[in-house]
Amino acid sequence: MLDRSPLKLAVLALATSALVLTAGCGGRGGKNRDTAYVARDVDTLYSAAKSRLDRGDARQAAALFDEVERQHPYSPWARRAQLMSAFSYYVARDYNKAIQSAQRFLSIHPGNRDAPYAYYLIALSYYEQISDVTRDQKITQQARQALTEVERRYPGTRYAADARLKLDLVNDHLAGKEMTIGRYYERSGKWVAATLRFRNVIDNFQTTSHAPEALYRLVESYLSLGVPEEAQKAAAVLRANYPDSDWYKRAYELMSKHAPGSTAA
Repeated sequence: MLDRSPLKLAVLALATSALVLTAGCGGRGGKNRDTAYVARDVDTLYSAAKSRLDRGDARQAAALFDEVERQHPYSPWARRAQLMSAFSYYVARDYNKAIQSAQRFLSIHPGNRDAPYAYYLIALSYYEQISDVTRDQKITQQARQALTEVERRYPGTRYAADARLKLDLVNDHLAGKEMTIGRYYERSGKWVAATLRFRNVIDNFQTTSHAPEALYRLVESYLSLGVPEEAQKAAAVLRANYPDSDWYKRAYELMSKHAPGSTAA
């Protein structure tokens, strides 16, 4: 699993502080008054939703924020409630509903000042669902796309700064998945298939921590395929970029043994 940075929660707290506004004194009644879906004025209903969120009942808060929009769709509170509903679903770890709510907000208010936060919340909701490298990485790809969208649209914001940090982790995760598959193909003697995976790491994830090993594995694979010239090229790149790494030392030994006339060794 990816490391979940405390910066994420700090950014969320900063963002939602501008949205969570106290809406009068309504909603201070008991549990039944908060949760019963009866017609209520917008201030009371929004305040009840906020109170639920403050008490840690995020799922019920989301339902109440949804009710604000349902009962008062033309109120200025409806816009706030839409985004607070998405945030509440996120806190409740109902990430699919968080994404749906944020996307709905963007479809109705694409140019709203809170749009950057909505995009960011979508990205976080995908990011939180990333699984380990042994499983399908569709969600990881979606997280990468969503984080990239935040960085592209709002490069100067705090959301973009956090997105860049998470993109580094996501890319490393995706590279790790390619390495896992490549190593499996190596062990199975499927050298061409292995080479394609390692090349993908070098071509698309060259700044990740997996790049040195990917170059070494290319040396192994190309030598096994009987193309020492390609192995030499991979070893030369490894020497140029990671001369002090253990991976280069291992590549040097391989090239010295199997291609002793190589200038890369």
